[in-house]
Amino acid sequence: MPRRSIDIAFPGIKVAVFLDGCFWHGCPQHATSPKANADWWRQKLDRNVARDQETTEQLIEAGWTVLRFWEHEAPTTVAADVAAAVAAARASRR
Repeated sequence: MPRRSIDIAFPGIKVAVFLDGCFWHGCPQHATSPKANADWWRQKLDRNVARDQETTEQLIEAGWTVLRFWEHEAPTTVAADVAAAVAAARASRR
């Protein structure tokens, strides 16, 4: 998948973590649309969201657990969710 990378990867257990910025990835709560050059930005941001979806689908098809979090989410909650997913993935490999 060109131009794509997992923010935090646990390759041995196939857990992928993405920390998505609200502006760049289209957060339903906080995304904004620039007024200057609005058409260009709308297309750019829509492509980002579509690429995120495609990336998630391809990773799931390859057997990965995909976790996506927004930048505004509490770090302690994100860390707990990641830890739980990692523990579950490790337990299922035993």
